[in-house]
Amino acid sequence: QAQLVESGGGLVQPGGSLRLSCAASRSIFSIDAMGWYRQAPGKQRELVALVTSGGFTNYSDSVQGRFTVSMDNARKLVTLQMNSLKPWDAAVYYCYAEAVRNDFRFHYWGQGTQVTVSS
Repeated sequence: QAQLVESGGGLVQPGGSLRLSCAASRSIFSIDAMGWYRQAPGKQRELVALVTSGGFTNYSDSVQGRFTVSMDNARKLVTLQMNSLKPWDAAVYYCYAEAVRNDFRFHYWGQGTQVTVSS
């Protein structure tokens, strides 16, 4: 079964750090990009950061300079290092993977991990 398994969410004080990780199951292959989206209550899901298998990265303006996304292609693992967390960073964070096979794109989502930023 194709799965993205997330870990690392939790409660942190403003200004603190958290590290999220996400691993793709064996049935997900030919991954072209992985990354993270987030959704706060009452808001739409939004891009946080993406990284391609070639190492190119794309960040939301709101996290640029504070968050770092990286991918281990061999292990099919993506991590998100979040520093200087703000209260508005609180959301459910979803892992995302995009695979390309036979010119078709396949999109996969994790179940989400809660990040709470509060004193």
